Amino acid sequence: MATTQHYLWAGGHFLLLLSGFRYLLAWIMFKSVSSWWYKASFLGALMSYFITCLQTPQPSMAYVRRALADENVQYFLLAIFWWTSRPVTFALLPYFVFSLFHALTFTRTTLMPQFLPPGPPLAAGGPPQPHPLAKRLHLWVKANYDTAMRIVAITELVIFARVVFGALLFRNSLMMPLVFANFLHQRYFHSQFTRDAVTLADKRITDLSNHPSLPPVVGQVWMRARELVARWGGSAVIEPAAARRD
Repeated sequence: MATTQHYLWAGGHFLLLLSGFRYLLAWIMFKSVSSWWYKASFLGALMSYFITCLQTPQPSMAYVRRALADENVQYFLLAIFWWTSRPVTFALLPYFVFSLFHALTFTRTTLMPQFLPPGPPLAAGGPPQPHPLAKRLHLWVKANYDTAMRIVAITELVIFARVVFGALLFRNSLMMPLVFANFLHQRYFHSQFTRDAVTLADKRITDLSNHPSLPPVVGQVWMRARELVARWGGSAVIEPAAARRD
């Protein structure tokens, strides 16, 4: 049976979805929208991730080291940063995707059984099966989860490009790309999806910078930039450790 914490966790995801949809829809349609919806979206994220992070042992130095490598803690800390910073619309997208899948799973496992009758058992005397609608929802989530996570990883690289150019154009603080670069650094070493996205982006940019129509200096600048990134994040930034898995 779902607990109060479970409902609060789900409530945070639904708040993020509703507020995020309102904010993103206005942005897509080039309409002005109050930043309140943006703040409300990340408030929902903070609710959900805070409750998730509470499901941990008592704090200790060993716990802190493990926690910093936990993706829920990473996204919780990043949500605090986004919530207290000037709005960056792209920053909502990864959280929106995560909340969509969490909300669908909560609907299937907790809400649907309260309103939809179970299906017949597969064999006489066996347990009842989930409602056909719940089964279809479960299959959809399983079939689309990996694709959604790949989209999230690529979106996070787009966010990084956005905040870097935003800092150069004085549209956001210089702190923003530094904070998000550190976040991406952590994600790179703990997420295969992020490593795949970085590898894809590296290949595309390398091919583009070496295009015959561009002066050779462009390729030289990009290679120098890759060297600096590798030096900062370790050689695995360019040669990801294939043995790691999510």
